[in-house]
Amino acid sequence: MAITTKEGILKVLSAYNPWWKTGVVNPKLSRTYKRFAFYEAMKRIDQTNLRRTVVLTGTRRVGKTTIQYQMIEALLAKGVPPQKIVFISMDHPMLKLSGFNEILECYHENVYAEQDVYYFFDEVQYAQDWDKWLKTIYDMQPDTQVIATGSASPALIKGNQESGAGRWSVIQVPTMSFYEYCELLDLDRPVLPKNLKITPLLHMSKQERTQIMLQLSKVQNHFTRYLQVGGFPELALADNDLMAQQIMREDVVDKVLKRDLPSLYNIRNATELERIFLYLCNVSSEIVSIEAIAKELNGVSRPTVENYIQYLESANLIYQSWPINMAGKKVLKASPKIYIADAAIRNAVLMDASMLTDPVQMGKIVETAVYKHVAAFYYQQATSVGYFRGGKRGKEIDVVVDYPNTKNILVEVKYREGAPIADDDAICELCDEAAAAIIVTKNANDFGIHNTKSGKDMIRIPAFAFLYLLGHAEKNGYKGIE
Repeated sequence: MAITTKEGILKVLSAYNPWWKTGVVNPKLSRTYKRFAFYEAMKRIDQTNLRRTVVLTGTRRVGKTTIQYQMIEALLAKGVPPQKIVFISMDHPMLKLSGFNEILECYHENVYAEQDVYYFFDEVQYAQDWDKWLKTIYDMQPDTQVIATGSASPALIKGNQESGAGRWSVIQVPTMSFYEYCELLDLDRPVLPKNLKITPLLHMSKQERTQIMLQLSKVQNHFTRYLQVGGFPELALADNDLMAQQIMREDVVDKVLKRDLPSLYNIRNATELERIFLYLCNVSSEIVSIEAIAKELNGVSRPTVENYIQYLESANLIYQSWPINMAGKKVLKASPKIYIADAAIRNAVLMDASMLTDPVQMGKIVETAVYKHVAAFYYQQATSVGYFRGGKRGKEIDVVVDYPNTKNILVEVKYREGAPIADDDAICELCDEAAAAIIVTKNANDFGIHNTKSGKDMIRIPAFAFLYLLGHAEKNGYKGIE
């Protein structure tokens, strides 16, 4: 007896596509809150004169599939016939074992015969030869639109370079920003000018800045919970945070480490992968040495460590931040800083309740959140977001936004009482050559101007306010801190 049959495939497709009968998407699937990535994706498929296959990539539970359902809902609302829209989950056992051609033939033979359709492929990287099929669909079906999701970014990006050059738009779906978290929970939010950005705060009067901080302080008390569970929509809405963290460990971490990555990269020893990830959770925001990890985890070779770090990055579980050369200052030996993709993942894995009261751990957690927000904010621009470490004493700047043809933006995280910055700190010495220099502080009253010896002022801004304003700028279409 055949494992997959056309009848079996059609039953699965019908179950995934109830709008063929009802004409609507179940509101429990589409939800009301829309991530920024939804608007980006809709913009791409609405540009009919510049056709692109849209690929949404991000870790599990960030809402990629929800965005697809929201797009389907939007298309139905525009009057697209329900049968022209097909959602195909490549993560389903039956569909994973079927060929692309079998699935598409089954759909066209039984539901909709024409080629002017909308294909929604979920977790597309599980399908055999998926990149070649996306290329074939793009080339052979000019009236078809494809929207795909995938949790393994490099697999998707590699496929884009090889088969999708000029055909694909890869849209990153990071974990939720603090701004999105506040919107999702419909909290009492700041009333801010639409065009408010961060560096103009330097040129405002003290009174104007005070008014803005009074507004921003509305969300201050929600910041700690955001750091614990806030990056994942479904978990942020949960009323039991311990249960939310358990689900995060099971769905976001365990499934990726024990199932997704071993199957994608033919990993035989998933335990080594787990050990490396646990090590990286402990050192998130620190510069890491491959040799040190290999030594710490007895018996794991250097090439294995390097490969597994690449795999973890591919699953959107970590970021690698690389050193950036600034103003002719010599960069010390190039080792990456590693950040867990969301502070909430780190907290769920380490399960250390004391972290939120430990100043050192909170510094790491907040720097992790700051890096994630800045990297997500700038990913569409031709920039890299790294760090600086150089000079005689190896001075460091935590986050550097490297613009190709203009001055950089410098961000130093000082999440502690007083947030001291010395005149010979790297950010003070180099701020004169930067477009903007920002010190991220802890307390709401630690907000204002920081004067330097060079005469170039820096902005001091509390972490919750900095992250919220980045999201506010993103929502209002500004892709630049200045």
